[in-house]
Amino acid sequence: MTAPTVPLRIAMISYYLPSGSKIGVGYQVHELATELTRRGHHVDVFSECPPVPGASYGHVQVHTGPRWRTFRFATALRRIDFSGYDVLHAHGDDYWLWRRRVPRHIRTIHGSCFEEALRIRGTGEKLRMLLLGFSEVLASLVADATVVVSPRTRHWTPWVRHVIPNGVDTRRFRRDDAAVAAEPTVLFVGTWHNRKRGAELARAFQRDVLPAVPNATLEMVCRDAPRDPGPGIRVLGRVDDDELAAAYQRAWAFCLPSEYEGFGIPYAEAMASGVPVVATPNVGARYVTDDGRAGVLAPLEEIGAKLRELLTDASWRERLRVAGSARAAAFDLAHVADAYEKLYRGRPRRSGAAA
Repeated sequence: MTAPTVPLRIAMISYYLPSGSKIGVGYQVHELATELTRRGHHVDVFSECPPVPGASYGHVQVHTGPRWRTFRFATALRRIDFSGYDVLHAHGDDYWLWRRRVPRHIRTIHGSCFEEALRIRGTGEKLRMLLLGFSEVLASLVADATVVVSPRTRHWTPWVRHVIPNGVDTRRFRRDDAAVAAEPTVLFVGTWHNRKRGAELARAFQRDVLPAVPNATLEMVCRDAPRDPGPGIRVLGRVDDDELAAAYQRAWAFCLPSEYEGFGIPYAEAMASGVPVVATPNVGARYVTDDGRAGVLAPLEEIGAKLRELLTDASWRERLRVAGSARAAAFDLAHVADAYEKLYRGRPRRSGAAA
């Protein structure tokens, strides 16, 4: 008879949470902490953001100042006593925690700040990203085990062995044929400005899609879009979990033409919901769509044309729906939690309280 598995006490570190930030890392931490708590583990999330309303896991708010906030957050973490936990799982900002504090220290790198530094605008922001990139390297040396969320994320940390993708709750993100919109609908989840390129998608939709498909709508889950972005576009703003799942179920296609994604959780959410994905060939989109075998990858200037073709070709949409749904099984949150549980119970790289 197999002995029962002993629940773990897990301290999870994330500057971001959905209660205070739209950054995808925070949403993934919330989902993973919720799943691990459901399995009987005790999870406390240490974050600068306030608690997520209704969260099943514990929360410890770590206050920082407005300038160089993530670096201040990392410094504040060094003063916290984690000795009561079995596992410290950091999703960022653990690079000062080199002294043994818990039996097992795991670090997840959700992308590459070096990659973002190549693309972000502004000298100050480039410098901040470069410093954070070096902090990712240092953190990968501090932890017992380091995880990347996609194979190509290893480019800047080639010594990292573990790949565990981000997870999607397939109980919530699932196909519902009865909910699909009667009129052609494209969904975008991201920001109007910067690397998510919502503004560029809106222009491509109005230029390339609307003349051929005048009844089409672009729905944008986007908090920084202008109040009136023009014909054919409906701004949903910020939505809750149920509203987001419903938006995916309405859509005929999903498009996120991001300049860079380390993974790209919305791609996986769309595929799990049975929605064909159109994306630019960034690192995350290439991985999630299996290099375009389970989605459409195209340069930014061709995105509008691809959406037009997809909306007018039902058989192509169905082929992509089937391929995307099959690929999304690899990103089921239950499988992701299984992989982390195995890693949590692994042998520490070193023992004692080394300084």
